[in-house]
Parts: sequence; C-alpha cells; structure tokens
Amino acid sequence: MASVTSIATPYPSSSQALRLKSTGNTLFSVGVRSAAMGCSSVQRTLKIRCASTKPAKPAAEVDWKQKRELLLEKRVRSVDVKEALRLQKENNFVILDVRPEAEYKAGHPPGAINVEMYRLIREWTAWDIARRLGFAFFGIFSGTEENPEFIQSVEAKLDKEAKIIVACSSAGTMKPTQNLPEGQQSRSLIAAYLLVLNGYKNVFHLEGGIYTWSKEGLPVEAIEED
Repeated sequence: MASVTSIATPYPSSSQALRLKSTGNTLFSVGVRSAAMGCSSVQRTLKIRCASTKPAKPAAEVDWKQKRELLLEKRVRSVDVKEALRLQKENNFVILDVRPEAEYKAGHPPGAINVEMYRLIREWTAWDIARRLGFAFFGIFSGTEENPEFIQSVEAKLDKEAKIIVACSSAGTMKPTQNLPEGQQSRSLIAAYLLVLNGYKNVFHLEGGIYTWSKEGLPVEAIEED
C-alpha cells in the first residue's frame, strides 16, 4: 500500500517549476516551486512512498554460469526431438511446454502439458506499475514477468518422480561453442534449473525446442478457441 505525504503552501502560484525523481523506497517525488506577487519563493512537495519492495531475485537473474553448473551437476541432459518422441511413447516421459499459453494452444506435441515460465504482468503493486511504465517507455505494452507460481503449477500436475522433458520455442543449449563457451540459456533451461532446484529428479531438456520439433515434421496438435 502507498502512503502519501503532502506539504502545501497557502500562497497562490503564478509560476511553477516541476521536478520528478525516484529515490529509495520513494516511487515518485514531485516538487513544485511557486512564486507569488510580492512573496518569496515557496516549494511544495508531494511524495508517494511504497512499502512494497522489489521481489526476491527471480531465476532469470541468477547468473547463467551458476544455473548451468547446477544443471550439469544434476545430470540434466538435452535430447533431440526424435529421441524425445520415442521417450514419450515408450518410457512415459512427459513433455512440459513452458511457452506462453497462446503459443502452446497454436501448436504443441500431442500429450504435452503447459505451464508458462513467463506470463503477462498481472499485479498492480507499485513495483509492477513501475515495470509496466518501463516496458511502455520502449513501446512494449505486453510486458512479461517470471511466473511466480511456476513450481506450484508444475507440482499440481507432476510429482517429483515424473520423467520430464522441458521444452520452449528454440531451447538454448548447455553445449559450449566457439562464440558461446558456456552455451546459451533459454526459458526451458531456466525452467529445468527451477525444477531440479525444487527436487525434481528426472529432468531432460528438448534440444532445438518446439521449432525444431515442427520443422522435423513430428506430430503437432492445436487447441481451437471457441
């Protein structure tokens, strides 16, 4: 909740200078300097302070090197799309599609379940409003955030012993290359990191993602909207 402190002057203003700043837990601080006929300059200040603070550091902000080390330590390995299909059919693996719901509905491997790794910003706390403004400044009006309910949603669908292949659009990689000596993170690798961090024991990663799955001509199903 925000609390408002206002210091007002009784003098009518004939000219005003406005300044806006943000410091500490002050979301907005607006100063108005007024000059009245025959009076010295008087300043009025409006401060909006917010008890809400930035949420705990999300997984996306954890250094990729640290995430990659845990994935390798927990023996999370990447499987290509054809092996993933075989594991799904023959070994009861579940494909966990972490793309946005709209992308999942447009086309996904049959039997895949969807839990978004990222979602549209939903809340209206001061921090969320500030982030919305930040996105809007760059002309982006559908800003996303890491889904804070990701693990709870997965736990509602899959137990800790489930055999999971995590998939997103293009997948990223843990394999080193000349240009990327530590590979490259992606939504699915961030999701895999969260899963092993929270006790999931059989986590795999779909190499090439859903893009490669479709490109290889493997089965895809869609969910039509009413």
